Amino acid sequence: MTLRLDKQPGALDVAFGGQPLLRYVYQPDDPQLESPRPYLYPLHTLGGDPVSLFRPHDHVWHRGIAFSLPNVGPANFWGGVTYTRAQGYVQLPNNGSQRHHVFTRLDAQADAVGVTERLHWLTEPGETWFREQRRLGVTVAADQGAWTLTFGTELTNVSDREIVIGSPTTEGRDNAGYGGLFWRGPRSFTGGRVYCGDREGGDELMGVRAPWMGFTGRHDGHGRWSTLVFVDAEDNPDHPVQWFVRSEPFACLCPAPFFATEVPVAPGATVSLRYAVVIADGDPGLTGAADLAALGHAALKAPEDD
Repeated sequence: MTLRLDKQPGALDVAFGGQPLLRYVYQPDDPQLESPRPYLYPLHTLGGDPVSLFRPHDHVWHRGIAFSLPNVGPANFWGGVTYTRAQGYVQLPNNGSQRHHVFTRLDAQADAVGVTERLHWLTEPGETWFREQRRLGVTVAADQGAWTLTFGTELTNVSDREIVIGSPTTEGRDNAGYGGLFWRGPRSFTGGRVYCGDREGGDELMGVRAPWMGFTGRHDGHGRWSTLVFVDAEDNPDHPVQWFVRSEPFACLCPAPFFATEVPVAPGATVSLRYAVVIADGDPGLTGAADLAALGHAALKAPEDD
């Protein structure tokens, strides 16, 4: 069996042996209020089970997996309301967007898919603040019932001012440091298990620092389990990253590099981040989750092509 990459109008599809793994929507038609940006949805295991949620009623701006930042100077590239120190959560006319510019690489081999994309980050009034080079990769470890998504971003400030990236926590809200490569899980994953290093738990792992974190949830209907393990690249700033994670009231996971510390980005400066997401059938337990994390680490160490 081999990997296949198909370009559709506004989206890329990746499948393995005929089984769809992901769709990357690079030209979304979302309303401005939801901060339009590329996203990965749907996502499936090798066995065909869905492991993502799109536009849930409680947070309509959640999008499967998407690189989303809620506090970028006065702008919001997350969607919906903005948390401010003075007013708490409030809807402002500040919902920016990430616009696809061009693909510079679309490469599909039997054992690997590689994508390089350029994007522009525009504020709601239409100013371009950042230009981004984004890399996506897909590999499969069929013998381990898993496949790996790699995600890399180089985000360059092209404005004439310093832009500070933070989170609701840096604005004063405790344990709300979300922002980054954010995953929203299926509703049946609520109450699922969180794996992290030598620990297993749930919401009490919010904000811990670790090189990887995994989430295992159970599906409605057949009752099978699926697992996602996110891995923070060793060369990321402030590694190991802090994690934003919830098992209740819904399943979500995010390596959050701006969780508790604002990062100023000077004009012309670049923020570079890399992650791997390993998606597997079943519940491997804590030891097995560490094995999946090792797959992610190996994918991050593989050479990147432009």
